[in-house]
Amino acid sequence: MSQSRRIPAPPHWLLCSTPLLTPPPTKQVLMEIFLFKGHKNNMAVPGKPILYSYFRSSCSWRVRIALALKGIDYDIVPINLVKDGGQQYSKEFETLNPMKQVPTLKIDGITITQSLAIIEYLEETRPTAPRLLPLDPKERASVRMISDLIASGIQPLQNLSILKKVGQETQLAWAQAVISSGFKALESVLQSTAGKYCLGNEISMADLCLVPQVANAERYKVDLSPYPTITRIYKTLLTVEAFQVSHPSRQPDTPPELRA
Repeated sequence: MSQSRRIPAPPHWLLCSTPLLTPPPTKQVLMEIFLFKGHKNNMAVPGKPILYSYFRSSCSWRVRIALALKGIDYDIVPINLVKDGGQQYSKEFETLNPMKQVPTLKIDGITITQSLAIIEYLEETRPTAPRLLPLDPKERASVRMISDLIASGIQPLQNLSILKKVGQETQLAWAQAVISSGFKALESVLQSTAGKYCLGNEISMADLCLVPQVANAERYKVDLSPYPTITRIYKTLLTVEAFQVSHPSRQPDTPPELRA
């Protein structure tokens, strides 16, 4: 299902109806519209970026924050990672992302997968404030270091595919252990880099990685008291509009019982 989003959004999530396609849609546009079962009634606007996302995906949340910060108007196509065995495994979606993962972003005539690659592309092609990657090479390296610590060193160890292999009985303990181990390292790094945010007093790509990961930690009931720097930055960032409108509780595919 394609839902039109305009950033910044008004309070709570707002789904905007999209105009009829004129001239008649091409075969490719029709494929975009009717690709996913259960999402047949709304049309993506040709030329607008399309984000394939899942409301609870922390990687998708990173990209939604970036799109919000950059003020980019986009359509969203929900990909339910649980329903029907996982809609990401459909043959249609595999043509967009051979890794069968979200997020996937169609923008400027290309398709980009992997959240950090998407964020870096948005920064390089739309270098308006806030700069998600600092101009200074040392600061840029620090932002990438923190981002990779989270995106490569913590999140993959507690994502849905791994938890399925771990097994239902030990999932919670596993997630708590790997997140706590990663947060111990992250807290140490942030104590030397942080100001108001992960690096100094400007929002960067590192912050886009931190917030969804802390939300995951809360979901898995991780004790955050040993990580005061992480917790402080997280609470500060949640007051920023871009982090609020992109929140999992305010997405078009958020279940009613989880909506803000």
